[in-house]
Amino acid sequence: MSANSFDARSTLRVGDESYEIFRLDKVPGSARLPYSLKVLLENLLRTEDGANITADHIRALGGWDAQAQPSQEIQFTPARVIMQDFTGVPCVVDLATMREAVRELGGDPARINPLAPAELVIDHSVIADRFGTPDAFRQNVELEYGRNRERYQFLRWGQTAFDEFKVVPPGTGIVHQVNIEHLARTVMVRNGQAYPDTLVGTDSHTTMVNGLGVLGWGVGGIEAEAAMLGQPVSMLIPRVVGFKLTGRLPTGTTATDLVLTITEMLRKHGVVGKFVEFYGEGVAAVPLANRATIGNMSPEFGSTAAIFPIDAETLGYLRLTGRDEGQLALVEAYAKAQGLWHDPTAEPEYSEYLELDLATVVPSIAGPKRPQDRIALTAASGQFAQDVRSYVPATDEYEASKESFPASDAPAYSNGAPSRPVTVTGEDGTTFELDHGAVTVAAITSCTNTSNPSVMVGAALLAKKAVERGLSRKPWVKTTLAPGSKVVMDYYERAGLTPYLDKLGFNLVGYGCTTCIGNSGPLPEAISTAVNDNDLAVVSVLSGNRNFEGRINPDVKMNYLASPPLVVAYAIAGSMKVDLTREPLGTDPEGKPVYLADIWPSEQEIEEVVASAIGQEMFGQSYADVFAGDAQWNALPIPTGSTFDWDPESTYVRKPPYFEGMTAEPSPVADIAGARVLAKLGDSVTTDHISPAGAIKADSPAGQYLTEHGVQRRDFNSYGSRRGNHEVMIRGTFANIRLRNQIAPGTEGGYTRDFTREGGPVSFIYDASRNYQAAGVPLIVLAGKEYGSGSSRDWAAKGTALLGVRAVIAESYERIHRSNLIGMGVLPLQYPEGQNAASLGLTGEETFSISGVTGLNDGGIPATVQVSTDTGVEFDAVLRIDTPGEADYYRNGGILQYVLRSLIRK
Repeated sequence: MSANSFDARSTLRVGDESYEIFRLDKVPGSARLPYSLKVLLENLLRTEDGANITADHIRALGGWDAQAQPSQEIQFTPARVIMQDFTGVPCVVDLATMREAVRELGGDPARINPLAPAELVIDHSVIADRFGTPDAFRQNVELEYGRNRERYQFLRWGQTAFDEFKVVPPGTGIVHQVNIEHLARTVMVRNGQAYPDTLVGTDSHTTMVNGLGVLGWGVGGIEAEAAMLGQPVSMLIPRVVGFKLTGRLPTGTTATDLVLTITEMLRKHGVVGKFVEFYGEGVAAVPLANRATIGNMSPEFGSTAAIFPIDAETLGYLRLTGRDEGQLALVEAYAKAQGLWHDPTAEPEYSEYLELDLATVVPSIAGPKRPQDRIALTAASGQFAQDVRSYVPATDEYEASKESFPASDAPAYSNGAPSRPVTVTGEDGTTFELDHGAVTVAAITSCTNTSNPSVMVGAALLAKKAVERGLSRKPWVKTTLAPGSKVVMDYYERAGLTPYLDKLGFNLVGYGCTTCIGNSGPLPEAISTAVNDNDLAVVSVLSGNRNFEGRINPDVKMNYLASPPLVVAYAIAGSMKVDLTREPLGTDPEGKPVYLADIWPSEQEIEEVVASAIGQEMFGQSYADVFAGDAQWNALPIPTGSTFDWDPESTYVRKPPYFEGMTAEPSPVADIAGARVLAKLGDSVTTDHISPAGAIKADSPAGQYLTEHGVQRRDFNSYGSRRGNHEVMIRGTFANIRLRNQIAPGTEGGYTRDFTREGGPVSFIYDASRNYQAAGVPLIVLAGKEYGSGSSRDWAAKGTALLGVRAVIAESYERIHRSNLIGMGVLPLQYPEGQNAASLGLTGEETFSISGVTGLNDGGIPATVQVSTDTGVEFDAVLRIDTPGEADYYRNGGILQYVLRSLIRK
């Protein structure tokens, strides 16, 4: 029950129904607040308990100073939690382990139960092994079940053992698309109360739901577990960036072009740790699917959230996707009663302002390794010619200039692009030349775009026109189609477009994230061999949101984000050297050149298909019994009981060691002495570099572990599928093939120097960690700017902690990873302003001591701690424990230990 200090409790009548609400207009200053802060304000009003959430917190938010730097801590209580299976499995593993820990400490295991609705969508496990055939989907699903049987049994047990925990089985769709199409409420109803739908999710792209006016963002799995167990999310009242939209997108551009433009703008502006909120008359010109596409990319430009307010477009989408009329009436009535309905003429108070005229957006791609590196399509081939030089041997010859006619035209080929043509014999016996820039992966994949009917229909219509002109994909291109929900294939079938995609090799491979998360599957053997034997810089083009180094496929060095229609176009062109805006994609049977403009569908053509082929009943049918699963899912045998029966032989699900030796009361925080450096890293090291992901190599520590446990190489599966086994995950932490550890120069991957051995020889990071821990030597990591940017991967923090790392010293952090480090008991420190490892003369070979940490035992948070080395370097590092709540987590050794102790005390 709320303390209701502001007399905000009221009743809202909608038709024949009455709901308890907490009126925002009872708080002075609330009317001027941005939409997103109004949602937070309602959250505080409803959960005010006089202790963690007080009238002063509510007053502080109502009196928000838009220009102030964040300093006021509040406790946000999300309405629900959403998970995908890669991050969800370890969440359920931890909950199962916590039940046993509670029992060992004399408590009731049943106390460990989600207190907020928690929904998990299995979408990260399907791999695009089979492609380009009508049977690809069935074969990939069979392989998925074969590889993940233990995990799926465990999740089925969790669905029966825990209250308020539901699982969307495999083969249904991508978590974020399922969220906007079905799970999102926009306005929640629970225990007679109506309030804004809010959430946290175990995937950074949880922000996709921001397009529906739902405030939510990605957190680490450990934070999500705490939220499920009733713990609020500790946060500072953020700065809010107002992003004004005007005009309309020009013909020939897509939602992808818009989102890449916005990503570039916001990354350049700097929005890490801030909310972004879209407003203005141009909002009405942005369809809901485009809003979701923009919200999805929030992690790529670095904001906590990127939200659109509720308006008529929101209601239209809710109606289209099968929400009932009673829910729509509630959403509209509640939003208007609370001042949450969008007024296109209003300009709320914001901390910072940006503006974009939609009419200025041009066709674009982004790459070759970061989503914010937008390239206008007209400049793509030329930019590739420059960028590829960083990926190829210096001995490669450069293409001679090839003049075109007339002389005023652009060159027929990008000048200066390196070339190393290699003859390859394909599986069908045909030969072709493979060269730098060859598109070896063309994937319509991920929630970013497959939720958007306009770009998906656009891709299919372009495929239709291409097939009708006699074009085909190049034989070296692995083409895959992995929609975010079954509805996509339904409207493709109704529109008669599926055969054309199939003809170009874009057969359905599965309903899941696939290529965007590294589940692209292997390239055909002949192509893989040619690429690796000749050190070719081949590329992927995908309609996703992530293109970091080493993420998409181990054979592919350069990765580009593009709209689904451009993915199809690049599959036909076959090379990044081709200028799609000036050069033909190919020739028709009569030898005439066919240009992209010849087959690009018009806006009218797309709109006609969308209007005729997509209907409300599709969503109703697809989601009618979304948690039930198919016969294969329901046939999985599961154990019973409130605690899990761990299989000691399992290589997928094992009991983790987080609570071993845990006492009812925490020990005092201690300083760190005699620490060695496990890794010295540069700028922009992402959680993709840190967290285990993708394929498991046979000669890696994780591969060796699986081999020792009788697992055949063909059954290794991916790191993501084995996230429930800490032994595999520790061995894959800091093992990304593109990681460069500066204390082991000349190496790439999971290597370091082991100073427990004479001379400090180069060693696997995991092996060195074992030796350091056996010797009782604590470890630290040195890093540069933006440490931990990327996905909200809990294993980037869990693996770090289990390797024995006690502290990280970086120039700056990504929000989620810094928080996750604290959640695992790892101390995040920051160099003094303007300083870094190089300026301080740190090589990584020193021995470190960190003092002043014990100041946390007094209940406060020291501003700095003292760092010193055996070589005489000393400096005051900023202690990046930003809130009292984070300090409590660290004092307890981590967030899970804090929650567990709190439950025992009740």
